[in-house]
Amino acid sequence: MARQIMVLGTGRFGSAIARELERIGNEVLAMDRDPRAVESIADHVTHALTADVTDQEILKGFGPQDFDAAVVAIGSEERSSIMATLILKRLGVRHVLSKAQNELHGEILSMVGADRVVYPERETGTRVAHSLLMPLVVTDYFDVGPGYGLAKLRATKMAGKTLEELDLRGSYGVTPLFLRRRDKVMMNPHREERLEEGDELTVAGRDDQLEKLEL
Repeated sequence: MARQIMVLGTGRFGSAIARELERIGNEVLAMDRDPRAVESIADHVTHALTADVTDQEILKGFGPQDFDAAVVAIGSEERSSIMATLILKRLGVRHVLSKAQNELHGEILSMVGADRVVYPERETGTRVAHSLLMPLVVTDYFDVGPGYGLAKLRATKMAGKTLEELDLRGSYGVTPLFLRRRDKVMMNPHREERLEEGDELTVAGRDDQLEKLEL
């Protein structure tokens, strides 16, 4: 299902996210204060606008609360990214993913409301784009080919249930590959394995199947 997503900041990282989100069928509103950056992304997204993304009144005019998610991918201006993140959460955006330059910047972004913080040196824009579409239970995503990926799930509501009870293959069409419990990793975990709080389960499937996970 197509989603509506705002991308604030269309530098190399932000434009990679915006392009990939649009490519896989979503509606993307890309915004940047640099007209040249906006011009370079305009043909690859639904809408591209030149705007000050740290101005609350400007952002409010686009109805951010009606978007499914927002990405704050502002470049090296840490203050601007913090302001944009704070404003988006104040305006009611359900899920805000923000780019951090370093650990301290990331901690501040989390403090002002970012639902997820990413570090460009660790994650590619394409990978972040796909992970943004996954349910909140998914903590990481790996693209393995067109339309297919691996998703890492956190055991929260799943804790206390066996893999047989969850029936991930029957219910969602995805296959459990690895179960990590603290320092122990189980490959192809047995269906009678009961999940514990803090477990991480890696599953494989089509992207559309992974996006429907509700656990």
